[in-house]
Amino acid sequence: MKHVSMQLIPLSTAYLCLDCSCVGNCLHQCPACASPVLMGLASILDRKQEKRSRKRTPAEFPVWQAQLRSVA
Repeated sequence: MKHVSMQLIPLSTAYLCLDCSCVGNCLHQCPACASPVLMGLASILDRKQEKRSRKRTPAEFPVWQAQLRSVA
């Protein structure tokens, strides 16, 4: 059986390559395919950085109001 070496990458420095779906910690290019198309994972997966949204009234969403009227 082949042993695979795994690297631990902190979420704050983890980037997902949108071309090959590999995760690395280089901001400039993917370590696997050298693509510059990367997305930071901390902004999506880290709940501590997430700001809690306040409860909004339906009046703040005029497009939704129009859709709700057409359904009702």
